[in-house]
Amino acid sequence: MIIDNSGLNGLVTDLAHIDEVSESLGFVRWQWEYYRATYDFKIEDKKSGEDYYLRINTRVTEGKLEKPDALLEIEHVYMGRATFPHGLDYETPIPQPIFNAATDKLSELKQALSA
Repeated sequence: MIIDNSGLNGLVTDLAHIDEVSESLGFVRWQWEYYRATYDFKIEDKKSGEDYYLRINTRVTEGKLEKPDALLEIEHVYMGRATFPHGLDYETPIPQPIFNAATDKLSELKQALSA
């Protein structure tokens, strides 16, 4: 599921800032290469036992990743259900309580990145 109304798409910030802010909110930078990085936040559905991930995709607009002053632009925000052995299913409907938790976390992230 693509989350279009997060208010984060197009936001530009430097690597040091997004790493610090996202980590403080529980996000982990899992995937990265020289020109893009992905930040994931895990949400557990206690009722079903399923895990869902809120994923923020970024792309470097200036500099190279791993340099603190590199500028990253948030491209897309996704949410998916974890699948075995690894991966995300973006087509499965997201339970409303999980989606609500995700939108709350996105609001926190947006506010913290804008500060």
